[in-house]
Amino acid sequence: MGRHLDVVVIGGGQAGLAAGYHLRRLGLDFVVLDAQDAPGGAWQHTWDSLRLFSPAAHSSLPGRIMPPQPGAAYPDAAHVVDYLADYEQRYDLPVVRPVRVEAVHRHGDVLRLESTSGTWHARTVISATGTWRRPFVPAVPGRARFRGTQLHTVGHRRPADLAGRRVIVVGGGNSGAQVAADLAYGTALTWVTRRPPRFLADEIDGRALFDHATARRRALDEGRTDTGGVASLGDIVAVPPVREARDRGLLQARPMFARLTATGAEWADGTRAEADAIVWCTGFRPALSPLAPLGLRGPRGRIATAGTQALAEPRLHLLGYGDWTGPASATLVGVGRPAREAARAIAERLDVRRPAGTRPRRTAAAARRP
Repeated sequence: MGRHLDVVVIGGGQAGLAAGYHLRRLGLDFVVLDAQDAPGGAWQHTWDSLRLFSPAAHSSLPGRIMPPQPGAAYPDAAHVVDYLADYEQRYDLPVVRPVRVEAVHRHGDVLRLESTSGTWHARTVISATGTWRRPFVPAVPGRARFRGTQLHTVGHRRPADLAGRRVIVVGGGNSGAQVAADLAYGTALTWVTRRPPRFLADEIDGRALFDHATARRRALDEGRTDTGGVASLGDIVAVPPVREARDRGLLQARPMFARLTATGAEWADGTRAEADAIVWCTGFRPALSPLAPLGLRGPRGRIATAGTQALAEPRLHLLGYGDWTGPASATLVGVGRPAREAARAIAERLDVRRPAGTRPRRTAAAARRP
């Protein structure tokens, strides 16, 4: 199999769909290869009680406002999955799944993608694989000695799974706070953070954070003083479940422990906490393994970019990995702008001048059956 396209997008989550929306509007011939069995990206694998940081109207991809979830000011993950599935269908985006891209190689004037559905050739590749498949757990002394259960955020589903047990939740960001709030009522909870948790003011949500991040990027681009970004406001959005647990006094954080023992955690002063389970809410790393043959990764595993375009390989764009690929680009509301900029840059580079809104050739859509 050797299909040739203007663009291949790797990943069918929110970033891949936002890219597809803008590629479609510019009339490029493209396909979205998604490793998942169903629409929804990483949202279909989160814990049951996860809530967005913003109301639905401020958590939308380009062209389609997310409808509100009945009875919920902040939508849950299942609502996001439904929205993404509808979005994909509404814009008739050519998503092929399940297809896992295993490697991207240079191949003359195109990039060659080896996948579980065969070989694809593209004049440009957009990598939108996110981070969910690369959970990060720090190398804490004694971690291998601990005899209890260890989960990352990706493995947590519902409080009932750990009910009645002694649980240590590690992490002072939004995931750590939400998981700690989730477990605060039915477990003997110890919440551990590297620094005292900083809750944002209750009225600040994801939309305000996006606006702040965008203002900071604009200031830096114009050579003005760094505003400090989102981190200057705090670390944790007080979504309703977090706010309730906090106000009940159930989210009392302890500083990071020095080591793990066979039966729990130990601090530098010798105090201990026994535990049956540890939930590591310690973040993720970019899932970039298919791009390894291109030899582009630098310090901290990142690929140097100008905007979304890889500096050492102009046929590659990276989308949705965080601020280094666009302000707040790892969020629903934030990914639209860098997706639009990437699509425009690709169309200009490929000298594609089809009218805006023109539908691309059906080559990609016909490839839905790998």
